[in-house]
Amino acid sequence: MTNSAYTSLGHAIPPHRFGPLNDRSNLIDDADSLRAALTADGYLLLRGVLDPAEVLAAREEVFSRLAEVGEIEAPAIEGKPTGTSRRAELHPDLGAFWRSACEGSALRRVTHSGPMLEIMGRILGGPVRPFDFLWLRAMAPGRASAFHFDHVYMNRGTDRLYTVWTALGDVPLEDGPMLLVEGSHQWDDLVSEYRGFDVDKDKSKPGHVTMNPVELAEARDCRLLSTNFRAGDILVVSMFMMHGSLDNTSQRVRLSCDTRYQLASDPIDERWIGDPPIGHGESYGGVGGARPLTAELIRR
Repeated sequence: MTNSAYTSLGHAIPPHRFGPLNDRSNLIDDADSLRAALTADGYLLLRGVLDPAEVLAAREEVFSRLAEVGEIEAPAIEGKPTGTSRRAELHPDLGAFWRSACEGSALRRVTHSGPMLEIMGRILGGPVRPFDFLWLRAMAPGRASAFHFDHVYMNRGTDRLYTVWTALGDVPLEDGPMLLVEGSHQWDDLVSEYRGFDVDKDKSKPGHVTMNPVELAEARDCRLLSTNFRAGDILVVSMFMMHGSLDNTSQRVRLSCDTRYQLASDPIDERWIGDPPIGHGESYGGVGGARPLTAELIRR
């Protein structure tokens, strides 16, 4: 991982500012050690904890929906974009279409049952409740995500809340996986600035922190962390672990999903539960999620 060709939001990452994620898969059966590592690092990389066959079934399910509207070539599971779209023609309600893709049975089997709930229950120390709303990300070549704390989008319930970033299939570095800002969960000055900030109530600043993670890493003397992901891997991220993504420089669509988990007994943010959840008052999946792959780049 010394290649200086990796970029994020168009900014080249110098080799000394790019590093690997710590693999904590050896701790999977030790709840106390998992929690200690999550507190120390702000994240947990756990490899091979999901059934790869189920993950690939979810991948094929989502990409088949996008193939139906002309955005993905056959065979759909490869995720190669056509550069065209009939989504708006065939599904004028883009939010409803995207919601149906987010609620597919194969995808929900990965995110809302089985090993995922067992692992998060181990980390949280009891029965867990995932949000009903699932953030499905189909990132076309050339796209990336701005750098942010998840807290600002979902802070009306418990503080004991975690994001799980799930690679829906193999996601090598060139496909633009999640990119973490090392140690950012311990930057008390920045964390205090965003703690309690609610993007739906306060429009004084954007939800994201920066569109230039390299400049931030230089100023804070830290690294930007990522890895090659395989089907079955997950990345657990705390609410104040700043993250965005690498640029997708491949010829494939990077497919992943973000799901949030908390103790079932804790208060929950009402925006992200229900049938359907109200979200931020936008169409299901948010502005970026519901838009066709051919739409103008929206970074968030």
